[in-house]
Amino acid sequence: MKPQAQGYKPSHPGVVEVKFGDGELDSGLIAKKDFAAGAIIASVSGTTKGPKAYTSVQCGPGENDHIELNSDLVYVNHSCDPNTAFDLSSPDRSQWNLRALKSIKEGEQLTFFYPSTEWAMDQPFDCRCGASNCLGKISGAHVLSREALLSRGYVSPWILDAVTQRDRA
Repeated sequence: MKPQAQGYKPSHPGVVEVKFGDGELDSGLIAKKDFAAGAIIASVSGTTKGPKAYTSVQCGPGENDHIELNSDLVYVNHSCDPNTAFDLSSPDRSQWNLRALKSIKEGEQLTFFYPSTEWAMDQPFDCRCGASNCLGKISGAHVLSREALLSRGYVSPWILDAVTQRDRA
């Protein structure tokens, strides 16, 4: 569940800031400083296991491998041309992180490519990212080619494995 603006306390002050919008899905996460490509923006900690939901992130190959971020990081919105990636590939959860895929300037909104972690979205949606490579409809990796996924900068290993299995069938 996404925290609301009233009474909200930031989880990563000085690193990122939530910009609250008027609608439930109109908020975003903004960089509070510059990040070089490859830099770790934040550790992914304090997560809890949860059901597949629009706020969860898939963290493994199983149908029930989903976590709730329980932090500012839940506000990283989707883009078909992302500037960050959730790297949840290590079996050691203390190594999970959000990292920059490209240079990010202070004040820039942080985005990630949802199908990089999600095989089948809980709530598919029409994309409004405006990127030149926008897919239009985001429903998860299961409908995308390997090439379409890899062109986004980072794809979780379980997604690549699932694509390989799908393509062999």
